[in-house]
Amino acid sequence: MEYEAVIGLETHVQLKTRSKMWCGCANAFGAEPNTNVCPVCLGLPGVLPVPNEEALRKTVLTGLLLNCSIPRYAKFDRKNYFYPDAPKNYQLTQYDKPSTLGGHVDFEFDGPGSENGMARVRITRAHIEEDVGKSFHFDRHSGVDFNRAGVPLLEIVSEPDLTSADMAYEYLNALKDILIHGGVSDCDMEKGMVRCDVNISVRPKGAKELGAKIEIKNMNSFSGVRRAAEYEIARQIEVVSKGGKLVQSTRRWDDVAGITEEMRTKEHAHDYRYFPEPDLMPMAPTDEWLAEVKSCVVELPLARKQRFMRDYQLPAPDAETFKNDVALGDYFEAIAKQSKNPKAVANWVINNLRAKLAEVAEVAEKAKAEAEASMETERPLTPALSPSDGERVAKPGEGLASLKFKPEALLELVALVEAKTISSSAAQQVFAEMFDTGKAPAAIVQEKGLAQVSDTGAIEKFCDEAIAANPASAADFKAGKVAALNFLKGQVMKLSKGKANPGVVGEILERKLKS
Repeated sequence: MEYEAVIGLETHVQLKTRSKMWCGCANAFGAEPNTNVCPVCLGLPGVLPVPNEEALRKTVLTGLLLNCSIPRYAKFDRKNYFYPDAPKNYQLTQYDKPSTLGGHVDFEFDGPGSENGMARVRITRAHIEEDVGKSFHFDRHSGVDFNRAGVPLLEIVSEPDLTSADMAYEYLNALKDILIHGGVSDCDMEKGMVRCDVNISVRPKGAKELGAKIEIKNMNSFSGVRRAAEYEIARQIEVVSKGGKLVQSTRRWDDVAGITEEMRTKEHAHDYRYFPEPDLMPMAPTDEWLAEVKSCVVELPLARKQRFMRDYQLPAPDAETFKNDVALGDYFEAIAKQSKNPKAVANWVINNLRAKLAEVAEVAEKAKAEAEASMETERPLTPALSPSDGERVAKPGEGLASLKFKPEALLELVALVEAKTISSSAAQQVFAEMFDTGKAPAAIVQEKGLAQVSDTGAIEKFCDEAIAANPASAADFKAGKVAALNFLKGQVMKLSKGKANPGVVGEILERKLKS
């Protein structure tokens, strides 16, 4: 009997806010343990939560980005359970009346469950709740850091539409792209901003009834999700194939051993005793408030990629680059709208400009690291932020503001190459000078004498000299060795100091040798 997998994902994403969900404590990574805490996020007696409006806005914005509907009534609930990292012994969340409902994510995927290279996963809901603290286990004791407790957390629940580990991996990456592009979250997995629970069951192929749901908890990398799902699907199929019975349970993923291990079984769903949060008013968004949030909706990454391919005839890899680096893509588009050859513009932006920007950023980062190293013994009164305190690696496009040349200069450079005023190799020299000094391409060409020679009389003299100096190569070409022509072209280019028009050189050489 053939079996198929059914996968649903619960993705927990920390929202990009300055403060926590119910209090004014900083939402910041990397502080000393238990320093970003107060009576509210520690759940001390007598405190009252105050909702973070920016978190509510980002929740609704996420719903709009994920094609969800936004109910005009939503409420908060208490989910009661005891864990050492939950200081209140309950979690403020949303249960039967969440802030967003329905929706879907479309993404590129070429495999089972896809159609024409595309797949769609439906979204059940995306609701707001609060994060818990973080447990640390040492040799002889354990500790809890409550800095993370109370950080606004969005739980995005998918329908069980996923059919493979690879499909789950691509869905998660597409979801991450949407959230980053929308400004909802930085989605830095190394800082625990995205975590995932994976629900997997198997059933006979074509069956409608779902098998026993087995949950893998707290996955903190997408590649880990893929590996864990691959293992767990194979494990479950092996059990049922041998006549065994699967029981609803929770498992953990051992990344080193490459296996899932049972944590606990749950024959029946756990009763969290949800009840409406008495200290918080329900949400009833007004038309004006919703319109303000809708104005923040951005173009989705996939739609952006497809539009760049359609409107500018770019190949998929180029469009993918501009999808991932929004600033670089916007820069390209501003120039491409004025160009008859957007692909040529894309080549310069991706191959030359991006490389130069990355080079400058790398030099700046190295200088910064050296400066910090030299000051290591002189501790400042206020410690400087390290990358783990919230900084991230900059994308090349973020250095565009410091460019010395205007976007029109790139158009001018493309035009000079297309008009064959300069050769491709000369254009590289022009771009490097343009990047360093901000001078106009035409001025650089004139200054450095880089204009291409297309005068047939001058080129004919160079060709005659090359043929006379290399009679063996000329004879080889006449004998049918086409490669000999390229050697002679190179000799002509040397004689002209690289200024001769290669196309004209080829035509004249061929004519002379054949006659």
